[in-house]
Amino acid sequence: MELTGAQFGAFFYNVTDDNGESYMLYTLSGVPRSEFSKFPMPRNTKVFAPTFEGTGVVRSDDITADHRYGQNEPHRGMPKGHLPVRSYLAVPVMAGDKSVVGGLFFGHAETGRFTQDHEALVEAVARQAAVAFENARLFKTAQKEIEQRKATEEQLERLNARLQELIDEAVERAKTAEQALLQSQKMEAIGQLTGGIAHDFNNLLQVVSGNLQLLGKDVAGSPVAQKKVANALEGVARGSKLASQLLSFGRRQPLEPKVVNIGRFVAGMEDMLQRTLGEAIEIEIIRSGGLWNTFVDIVQVENAILNLAINARDAMEGTGKLTIEVGNAFLDDTYAGQHAEVEAGQYVMLALTDTGTGMPPEVVAKVFEPFYTTKPVGKGTGLGLSMVHGFVKQSGGHVKIYSEIGEGTSVKIYFPRSYQQEDMQVVADHGPVVGGTETILVAEDDEKVRETVVAMLTDLGYQVLKAKDAAAALTIVESGIPIDLLFTDVVMPGPLKSSEMARQARERMPDLAVLFTSGYTENSIVHGGKLDVGVELLSKPYSREAMARKIRHILNNSRQTKAASMQESAGDTYPTQDEFAGDLQVSASAVLQGDGTKRRVLLVEDNDLIRMSEADMLAELGCEVLEAESAEAAFPILEQGAIDILISDLGLPGMSGEDLCREVRRRWPHVAIIFATGQDNGPVLEDESRTALLRKPHGVEELARALLEAAKT
Repeated sequence: MELTGAQFGAFFYNVTDDNGESYMLYTLSGVPRSEFSKFPMPRNTKVFAPTFEGTGVVRSDDITADHRYGQNEPHRGMPKGHLPVRSYLAVPVMAGDKSVVGGLFFGHAETGRFTQDHEALVEAVARQAAVAFENARLFKTAQKEIEQRKATEEQLERLNARLQELIDEAVERAKTAEQALLQSQKMEAIGQLTGGIAHDFNNLLQVVSGNLQLLGKDVAGSPVAQKKVANALEGVARGSKLASQLLSFGRRQPLEPKVVNIGRFVAGMEDMLQRTLGEAIEIEIIRSGGLWNTFVDIVQVENAILNLAINARDAMEGTGKLTIEVGNAFLDDTYAGQHAEVEAGQYVMLALTDTGTGMPPEVVAKVFEPFYTTKPVGKGTGLGLSMVHGFVKQSGGHVKIYSEIGEGTSVKIYFPRSYQQEDMQVVADHGPVVGGTETILVAEDDEKVRETVVAMLTDLGYQVLKAKDAAAALTIVESGIPIDLLFTDVVMPGPLKSSEMARQARERMPDLAVLFTSGYTENSIVHGGKLDVGVELLSKPYSREAMARKIRHILNNSRQTKAASMQESAGDTYPTQDEFAGDLQVSASAVLQGDGTKRRVLLVEDNDLIRMSEADMLAELGCEVLEAESAEAAFPILEQGAIDILISDLGLPGMSGEDLCREVRRRWPHVAIIFATGQDNGPVLEDESRTALLRKPHGVEELARALLEAAKT
């Protein structure tokens, strides 16, 4: 400004906005900055364009007289209040690549103040400024590159350090995975071995048990002999429990899971646990609110709790505190990543914690191995914890032990969460033992087992055929001999598997009932640890009573299914009430619809075809029919009320039909009850009024008579 004699001078940076035409005031001399703060930045007008675009110098003795001046809206010349400018000199500052860095602007209120020399001088200053800008940019770029290089080197050092950590972690994980794989392979090999042993052992137990039960009839009346037989049978039971533990460890037991609330189940075990552990051990049960359901075999859960509780009692030497906790848990990806067999997700946790002596790490590492025990010889089999481990794994769960010397032990079991509604607990069927006259084909490769089973079935009155393997059994079926039931071992030698033989036998005899038996099921009828749908299994060793009830139930259902199928295929229609003659018609009309309202009948039958057939017959008799396939499914219907008559099969899965009828009579005494069974007698209830027996198989007339008998007050 001093060299040119200007009143003020300014440098504007070329800062391009969205419209590509904005300068920013950077430095100012001659006047205070406030003189420009109230005005917008210069725009790319015809006066400023040469400087903005770097096309040349603008020097004017009187800029107001310039033809480019005053032609841009909204201002026609200088804005009101702007410094007066007449003499004007503007020079672009351009980088080496010809880009415009900015512009030098000079002004004076008088005319004719800037000469050619002033113009040359300012151009020289602009060139020097451009060089300075370029040097500054290069210096800044160099500094930035140095800083970036330094940051890169530091980052590389950190990455190298982290890479070494990752390598160390990967090596450690590989070692852990290798150890886990070796352990898994070892456990799998032992599982296969124990499964095979259990199969042979159960066959031996079946021979002993069967003959002892047959012998029991021969020594009736001799107390000494009966006592000896009873003692021997008790030994069989203990052997059966040991075999069950072996199968449980090997994950080869056929589970029968139900949807259960473990918290409610554990609370019901408190009295039994107290009796088992003794009064010197305090038991505390903690149940979280909002507990989720899980899908497990509740009998195996009970066995697991008892095993762990007994171990805790021994560790506490008979005195201490056992805490049983049930709650919801979430195992996250981090935990799952540390335990290869665990899937992240929601679980129900069952934990047993004692105040015992605890265990060192080397013992904790081995507690799940079969036959490993720290107890004295004769005090334990070493199968308790391995059974728990096998059952939990077979159920899709996870088990973890935490223990320290002097601090006690905590065993935490995680079962996968189930989103289904809780099932009713299974109640064993203790109905009467009856036989029959049907023909049963026994397929069993073990000769002694086969002969024992044949003797037991013959003693029950059945006609018995026998085969030593699956191929021989199929040959008997193909011979055309009438057979009512195929009773076959699951595991037999030869190329033809039992499951395939049963399938082919049913192709040839569609009405053939099939019952499998085994002490070791492998995967032929069990998948995912659970029995295949529709498969009936009697696990070895079994009692004469258990075999008799199972066979009778299957044969009765088979007869009813056959009868219903024949009626359906023949296109029979059941007679209506008007087609009944005499007293039956009058009674049916009077009792079933005497008040003009249809009687509501709840039909509980697990066989779909039988249930459909009986529902049709009931509808023809003028009843309103509601159906349920199990006792568990029947209770919600009963709770809704307005049920007049209950017809229940006695051989239901889960809760037995007999127990269902007893519970209905207790809770809904007004409901009439009809027992549907293949037996000659039904259960005896405390209140036998409004009950009737419906013998399977039956027709519509027998059904009507049973309805009339039960519905009469």
